[in-house]
Formats: sequence, structure tokens, C-alpha cells
Amino acid sequence: MANNHNTRLSVLLQNLTSKKHNNLLKNLYFLTFTTVLCTLFYLLGLWQHSTTPFSAATTTTQYLSTAATTTCPDPAAISNNNSAALDFSAHHAMPDPDMAPARDFHAPPCDPSFSEYTPCEDVQRSLSFPRDRLVYRERHCPAPNEILRCRIPAPFGYKIPLRWPESRDAAWYANVPHKELTVEKKNQNWVHYEGDRFRFPGGGTMFPRGASAYIDDIGRLINLQDGSIRTALDTGCGVASWGAYLLSRNIIAVSFAPRDTHEAQVQFALERGVPALIGVLASIRLPYPSRSFDMAHCSRCLIPWGQYDGIYLTEVDRVLRPGGYWILSGPPINWRAHWKGWERTQESLKEEQDGIERVAKSLCWKKLIQKDDLAIWQKPTNHIHCKITRKVFKNRPFCEAQDPDTAWYTKMDTCLTKLPEVSDIRHVSGGELAKWPERLTAVPPRISSGSLKGITAEMFKENTQLWKKRVAYYKTIDYQLAERGRYRNLLDMNAYLGGFAAALVDDPVWVMNIVPVEAEINTLGAIYERGLIGTYQNWCEAMSTYPRTYDLIHGDSVFSLYQNKCKMEDILLEMDRILRPQGTIILRDDVDVLLKVRRFTEALQWDARIADHEKGPHQREKILVAVKQYWTAPQPDQDQQRKLKL
Repeated sequence: MANNHNTRLSVLLQNLTSKKHNNLLKNLYFLTFTTVLCTLFYLLGLWQHSTTPFSAATTTTQYLSTAATTTCPDPAAISNNNSAALDFSAHHAMPDPDMAPARDFHAPPCDPSFSEYTPCEDVQRSLSFPRDRLVYRERHCPAPNEILRCRIPAPFGYKIPLRWPESRDAAWYANVPHKELTVEKKNQNWVHYEGDRFRFPGGGTMFPRGASAYIDDIGRLINLQDGSIRTALDTGCGVASWGAYLLSRNIIAVSFAPRDTHEAQVQFALERGVPALIGVLASIRLPYPSRSFDMAHCSRCLIPWGQYDGIYLTEVDRVLRPGGYWILSGPPINWRAHWKGWERTQESLKEEQDGIERVAKSLCWKKLIQKDDLAIWQKPTNHIHCKITRKVFKNRPFCEAQDPDTAWYTKMDTCLTKLPEVSDIRHVSGGELAKWPERLTAVPPRISSGSLKGITAEMFKENTQLWKKRVAYYKTIDYQLAERGRYRNLLDMNAYLGGFAAALVDDPVWVMNIVPVEAEINTLGAIYERGLIGTYQNWCEAMSTYPRTYDLIHGDSVFSLYQNKCKMEDILLEMDRILRPQGTIILRDDVDVLLKVRRFTEALQWDARIADHEKGPHQREKILVAVKQYWTAPQPDQDQQRKLKL
């Protein structure tokens, strides 16, 4: 019995000893793990807050040796001095960005005489260039030392433009104080002056019944309603009534005209809320990629289409999509009925029309119809048949070397731009486009075919959805963008695939999509394939437009793109020039870049703030929202007022 008791006691003691030993091991493991974890977090904190990175190569011994050389305050001194304060300030911080450039930046108002200044189409500068083939009316930008570094004033009395669609038919006189066209084109119903505003009856030289009736006449000859025609080009546009009245038919036109004796015609178009640019067919390509427009138009635009070996019509062919239309009205069309009114001889008009017919034939165009004052040609959908005729007639060679989409100071040529190869005569070169509005979200053929290296169909779809979310967020931080009708003319400075514009398609706005010539991938062709419009631009130069063109300017990573290429303040001054008073700028970029931008905004009289990224405050990319303050030139004296009224 005693033996059993001793045995149980021995087992109990062994169990107790074993448990004690296990507990000691557990405590030791826990203490070791805690020590290692704390050390790791301590070193991580040093690395995050140090100006010099703490790399894996830095050993604990090296760190301790460095720490040993650091001078620390004497504890005794601290305890003996009650007035000594502990220093809790951060000693590991990035230096503040250099403020010197912002402090040195001054942007005073320019003289009121510069209120319509267009730097690259300056009238005085143009006089030093050749007048042959209108070269002097092309872009001729100032040298860096000639750039104006002042803010362009709005004319005295400037008002916020009327809202669309009212603006299509009227504009404030104070905004474009020019009456020349009301006199010069009085009998053609271009524009009338009434009280404090201009009225636009919708007339034109070749459409006295109005642009709407004229477009209806075109619609009886080609289909303008089935969505196959979405983008159009109007050469020599006047006040852009043709483009203005196409918008109600879901067709968007880019209208252009030179800055010439028809004072302010493009400015009138922009004030009406119609897309337009200053431009001319002279010696360099139009700033659009090949195969951009579904339709091109000339209504008495006075361009010598049959001269210079047909170089101007050949340029229209480059930018016209396969199967696209060219519409011509005015001299020499229907010359037998109009030759006396045009004060031309029948022989000269017949010779002019014969010349146009020869050029069109050499481009492999088909003349669809000529009825009354309208003639319409159609570009082939591919070049299979055209190549066969080249072997027989050899009248206009195909271009061999140049990229057809390169169009920034690129010289025009008389050779015929090749269309992409097809295997069947029934196929459309470059791929068939979906009809509008499906075209907006369908994958552009340039992407689906692999022509744009690095951009896939999936990336395009993701980008479209991304910009829907971004624009929805913009409307929460800019109440004016959320207010339907507040904005009309919008600019996207770095459009990529046109996602910003696509997300706004249901708003009463239009967007000029810019693809910078410095962009890694030329995506402007894909933007046009979506049924949107745009142009090329180098933001180190001024844009070919008038001051106060846009209600809102959007820029995604623009200043990161142009870092070390030109001065930030010069780009900001150009943005200020083309932005309307009380207009808005939305920029998204790295936070450090936007902080630099913000330091210039006070001198520009912009009210600016930086908002968080739509994903939250922990993103480095931020959004700057700025509003241009309202200010104008001072009231002119009595002599100047009398000159304005004349």
C-alpha cells in the first residue's frame, strides 16, 4: 500500500517539473519573438523617416557605430536645468521644394491691345514670311526670348457666354467687339449686330436659306442619320454655322479658318460654342492623323483645289477615312448658273472644275453626284483597285517613307497616302467602324488590330470604365462641372484614349482632345475612331486658338510629361490665355508637381486647392482644382470707344 502511494507521488512530481519546464520554454520563445519583432519595426521606422535610405546592406553594427557618434544631451544637465525643453521635432525630413522660382514669377496684365493675341498666328510676325501659297498664315511661334510673360486681358465689359443651345444663335458683342463681318457679309446672313449682342441666323455664302436647310439638302444625297457619319472637317468655315447645325444631328465637326481679313470668324465660332481652330491649308499637314474624318466640306472656301498638282485635295484624302465623303459647293460647282454673279468667265470656271475632277480621279475617288450647287465625291474603302490603275496610268504615286499619322510641322506632299492592306476588295482598310453611338465604346480598330503597340482591347475597356469613375468624382469636387450647362467648350491637354471626353458624352459639352507630340504613343487616330475629335499640340508652344476659348481645361500628368522640356510657368500662362474668366482648371499629377503648380496660381489670380485622389488620401497622385478670377481690361477712353463703335 505504501509502495503505491510513493509511486503516485513520484509521478506527480515529474509532471509538475515537466510543465514548469514547458512554461519556461514558452516564455523564452515569446520573449525572443517580441524582441525580434520590435527590432524589425524600429529599423523599418528608421528607414521610412531617414533622408538616407536604410538598406539591407546596413548592418546593426554599422548602425550602432553611427549612433555612437551622435551627440546626445547630458542627462545630468537636463535634470539640473528645469528650463531645458525636450526636443520632439522631426530630424529626418525631406527638404521643402525650392520656392525661388515661384517667388520670382510675376504675371502682370498685358496691355489691352493684346486682348486677342494669338502668339503663333501673330499678324505682325506673319508679314516676315512668304505670301506664296499662304505660308505666312501658318503657325510661326515666337522665339523663347519673345514670349509674352503677362496675362492676356478680356475686353472691358466681357460677359460669361450664353449657354448652349442659346449660344448657337447669339453672342455678346463685348466679348468679340468686331462688326466687320456684319457689314462685309450683310447680304449672306452670316452675322447681324443687334443691341448688346450678335445674332447668327445660320446663313452662309452658299446657303442663303440657312445652314439647317443646306444640311437637309446634303442629307438627301448621302445618309446623315444612320450613325455612319460622325466626324466632319469644315475647311474655311466662316462663323461655323455648318458645324453648329450638324451637332443636332449627332455629327461633330472641326471647323478651321486662318486669321485673315475676315476678322474674328473662328473667334465667333468658339463664342457660339462650336469646335473650331485657327488653321490654313498651305505647306504643312493639317494637325490630324490619317483616316480621321467621315466627311470633309468646303463651301466657297476659296482653296485652289486643282492647283499645285492637287496637293490640298491630296491632304484632304489623307485625313478622310476609307469610304468618307468630300462635299464641295460654290465656285466652280454649277458654274453655268452662277458665272455672271461670280464675275468669272465661263472658260475659267470650266477649267477650274476640270482640274478638280482630274485630281479627284487621280486619288481614286468616285464622284457620287452633282445636283444644283452641291457636288459629292467618295474615297474608296480600300486601295486594291487603285493599285491596279496605278500600274496602268502612273499619274500619282503612293507615298513610301512618311508616317501618315505624323502631322506636326510635317510638310505636305503630292503623293497618295496608302491605306492599310486588305485581303478582299469588300473589306474596309484599317477595319470597319461601328455606327454612332456604339462607336464610342467599341474597341477602335487601331487597337484591335494591334497597330498601337502596348495598348490592348482589355486596357481600352478598363480605361473607359476608369474615366467614368474619375469624372463622377470630379463632379463632387467641382460643383460647376456638375451643373448641367455651365460649361460648353472643354479641353483635355493629354487625352490618351479620350476617356475623359467619352465620360462626358451625355453632357451638353464638347471636348478638344489633345495628344501631345511628346506622348509615348500616338493615340489620336484611336480617339477619332471612337467618334471624338482632337488635335496634336506641343505645350511648349501656344495653341492655335483665340484667348478665352475654353470653359474648362483638364490635364492628366501634363507637367510630369513636360518636366525639363520647357518652363512650367510658360505652360500655365498659355492655359490662362485660352481659359475664360471664371473658367476652371482640373489637373491630376504627382503631389510634388501639383504643389509647384499651386505656388504659381496666386500670381495668375487663380483660386486653387488640392483635393485627394478618388481612391483616398494615401495616393501620391492628387487633383488640383483652380478657378480663374474674373477680371478685364480697364474701360477705354472716349477716343478708343469711338473707334470700337465704328
